[in-house]
Amino acid sequence: MPNHKPTIAILTGGGDVPGLNPAIRAITIRALREGHRVVGIRRGWAGIVDYNREKGADNSENVQDLSEAIVNRAGRTGGTFLHTSRTRPSHMPRPRVPAHLTGYDDPVNDVTKDVIRNLEHLGVDVLIPIGGDDTLSYGKRLHDEGMHVVAIPKTMDNDVYGTDYCIGFSTCVTRTIELTHRLRTSAGSHERFLVIEVFGRYAGFTALLPTMAGAADRCLIPEYPADMEQLTELMVYDHNRNPSKYSVCLVSEGANLSSAEGMSFEGEETDMFGHRKLGGIGDKVAEALKEHSAKYNNGRRIDVVNQRLGYLVRSGDPDALDSIVPMAFGNLALDLILKKEFGRLVSVHKGFYDSVPISSVTSEKKVVDVKKYYNTDRLRPIYDFDGAPLFIMTSD
Repeated sequence: MPNHKPTIAILTGGGDVPGLNPAIRAITIRALREGHRVVGIRRGWAGIVDYNREKGADNSENVQDLSEAIVNRAGRTGGTFLHTSRTRPSHMPRPRVPAHLTGYDDPVNDVTKDVIRNLEHLGVDVLIPIGGDDTLSYGKRLHDEGMHVVAIPKTMDNDVYGTDYCIGFSTCVTRTIELTHRLRTSAGSHERFLVIEVFGRYAGFTALLPTMAGAADRCLIPEYPADMEQLTELMVYDHNRNPSKYSVCLVSEGANLSSAEGMSFEGEETDMFGHRKLGGIGDKVAEALKEHSAKYNNGRRIDVVNQRLGYLVRSGDPDALDSIVPMAFGNLALDLILKKEFGRLVSVHKGFYDSVPISSVTSEKKVVDVKKYYNTDRLRPIYDFDGAPLFIMTSD
């Protein structure tokens, strides 16, 4: 009797990033050539929650069989053709529970038992979730429930614990550098400060690395509360020593000021993971710089060009690294499946491809080591490279 070849399901959860489609393509092509069936779950965890097991139900909006032709069309593009969502099946608000699922009458419900039944109904043997710590934490939950799971990390912030690198990070850094350099012309023309709000909820890698690459003079990161008097004095110094009379500061969206309490949010609404939408710290920094600048500039105020990059760095095609790493991650995931090593997160460690237990995702928070990598006197990176790995600051 021939060996059973497992059905592999892939989903992408959380925010979209460049590099997701190359990962889906790599998994699918390798799996099909190994003789497996590959299913794409649409809209992240939402697709498998909404899946209807009733005979004759139309699940075309929830799942699709993947072929080489399908993944080749999308494999070189940005975003995720499987679509995505910020769904958390263990914390489903009652209005969001599908009508065909019964017995969930609490304000917030855990529908995991039906998620597992739906995966079994689909014939899924192995699940590959691609996402950040929120998406992958639920992948760990399914692993704990007995599902075969192999996870792939992705996030613009590069903050999944257990790996040096997450899909999307390189493109985020590349675009941040590119867009910051473009905005220099306006800042220089008007002799202003340039304040740019970038990604980074809890970790400041996406502000620190572009600054290290020369995109900015100073940066503010979530790991160290900023003193605006200190920043203003430094920015005025940078402004006045620049022949074009401007200076640049990158601000992580999760940064906070020593004079304020906590992060800056756009509103009170939260997603299923309890996160409020960040936004507005760049505005606060810009206003404070204008307010304090005269004190350090002989009584003359300096105005600010203030820009939030947001989806400009998330959208579009992946750069070279976010085309190569997803291909490697996809093949690593298949290697683990063929060896029946489940409950793993594919990873990069000190420049080498590897894997770690999926429990790593929830074990610790991955943040910048301030003492090692951030000069708190100068509000910029520490430039010490001897013996450091390529992905400096992300390999500890």
